[in-house]
Amino acid sequence: MKERRIPAIKDGTVIDHLPSRDTFRIIRILNPQEFKHPINLALNLNSKKIGSKGVIKIDSRFLTQSEVNKIAILAPNATVSIIKNYKTTEKIQVKLPEELVGVLNCTNPVCITSKEVIISKFKVLREKPLEVKCHYCERVYGKDEVEIKGK
Repeated sequence: MKERRIPAIKDGTVIDHLPSRDTFRIIRILNPQEFKHPINLALNLNSKKIGSKGVIKIDSRFLTQSEVNKIAILAPNATVSIIKNYKTTEKIQVKLPEELVGVLNCTNPVCITSKEVIISKFKVLREKPLEVKCHYCERVYGKDEVEIKGK
């Protein structure tokens, strides 16, 4: 039987196969201070897929598509499991959409999104390694350069 490092949840979401180095960044973009229920976190677990992984369990809460898209930016190999009555009812392999709308901030100071209230749009040029391009100023960003909304 497999040993549990963090307790099972009755209802909620499990985010698995997160790169350990990005797990805290993922927690921050999910705005955990707004959650009313417990969040369990494990880091540096052994993973055959990615070496060292993180796992996040969010009790009594399910993620929006926008939140899943944010996770996909930092953890393209992540899986999101929906738990109901202690059973996995759905398992989703995260996938970046072709376009990210309202998910990232463009940090280019001359971009129109820096001066006016405009919803950001980024085209995904490449998933691995991540490369996105701002729709307005056409600046290209890599994974470590993107600024994800919701921090």
